Amino acid sequence: MARFTTLALLSTAALPGAMAWGAMGHETVAYIASNYVSSATKSYFQGLLDDTSADYLASVAAWADSYRYTTAGKFSAPYHYIDANDNPPSTCGVDMDRDCGSEGCVVRALQNYTTILIDQKVSDANLQIAAKMVIHFAGDIGQPLHCEALEVGGNDIDVEYDGDDTNLHAIWDSNIPESISGGSSLTSAKSWATTLIKEIDSGDYKSEAAGWVSGLSVDSSDDQVSTALQWATESNAYVCTTVLKGGVSAVENQDLSGDYTTTAQPVVDLQIAKQGYRLAKWLDAIVAAM
Repeated sequence: MARFTTLALLSTAALPGAMAWGAMGHETVAYIASNYVSSATKSYFQGLLDDTSADYLASVAAWADSYRYTTAGKFSAPYHYIDANDNPPSTCGVDMDRDCGSEGCVVRALQNYTTILIDQKVSDANLQIAAKMVIHFAGDIGQPLHCEALEVGGNDIDVEYDGDDTNLHAIWDSNIPESISGGSSLTSAKSWATTLIKEIDSGDYKSEAAGWVSGLSVDSSDDQVSTALQWATESNAYVCTTVLKGGVSAVENQDLSGDYTTTAQPVVDLQIAKQGYRLAKWLDAIVAAM
């Protein structure tokens, strides 16, 4: 498959799109990744990002969400999602030819920025941007509604949360994650990451973690797309099984802060843990391929 060139990434026109996991969710993914990267990976990215603190990944994890709203970064708006044109809750699925248009998508963007890092042919400033994008998009691709086209990824499905008017996408970005972590601060992200790391190391996820990175490869552009597409497909499946299990009518104009959230929390936990672990192995593979 052809990949975007660096020039295309610097000039593509912006399209409106959904927001990502809230900053706290992205920071949690990054803290989990920080726990599992190799020493060589840690050294490289601390040097590239000019940050030797323990927060070197978390501190830039949400950067891409701010960058997309700048003049320089508006081209990147479509890179935060892939619009699966499926039919939930009856059928879910992601198809690159159908769902990733010429403006780009999260699968293609993750591949492109990964290639930029591996090739090491651009300035340090552009390598920093590529690193920040990879860290961010590895989180985005784990949010089910970032892998769904219906009602603009749920942005146009009005719901309530604890009495406040909002939309379905927003509660998956922020309200449900914060109901697990207890807040939106960096401290909340660190605490949530610690809990999920324990689950990966010795808890419910211990037997699953190796499978999360089975087949992960950055050896070629096709391999990168194949791996990222697998992640997007897994996320998208939750649109049918959890996010919109009862269809739009089951959630629209409903307050989802009760039973709906209780059902969704294990999915959010799993997706955050999974993408944090995957991000670590992805960054390791990038450094190994340089």
